[in-house]
Amino acid sequence: MLYAILAYHVEAEVMSWTPQEDAAVMVDLHKVRERLEQDGRLGPAARLGATNKARTLRGPGAGVVLDGPFAETKEQLLGFYVVDCPTEEAAIQAARDLRRANPSAVYEIRPVKLYLPGMAFPKTDMGRPG
Repeated sequence: MLYAILAYHVEAEVMSWTPQEDAAVMVDLHKVRERLEQDGRLGPAARLGATNKARTLRGPGAGVVLDGPFAETKEQLLGFYVVDCPTEEAAIQAARDLRRANPSAVYEIRPVKLYLPGMAFPKTDMGRPG
């Protein structure tokens, strides 16, 4: 079964990291990602851009585009992973591995009801996907 692991964090905290601190966290996260990939269990993963660049489309008809997300929470959704795990417990273990690499993040594990892989996109300006 496919599970989405959604990565939440206090965005201001992440943005305050030095490039070296950010790189160290990313090295550890990439180790987990590479292991999941080698096991054939990792689908798409993404690190999302800053929430101040986000837009929300809501309302009837064509809707209205508003600046930013409007979640009433300290943490913002900053990225996600899609993993193929035989059980919910295995998906939770994958999230625990990610949390060990980034212990100040919060990870939400949700079953994926519909998965459309789409096409492979080029790597981001961070040099690696996810």
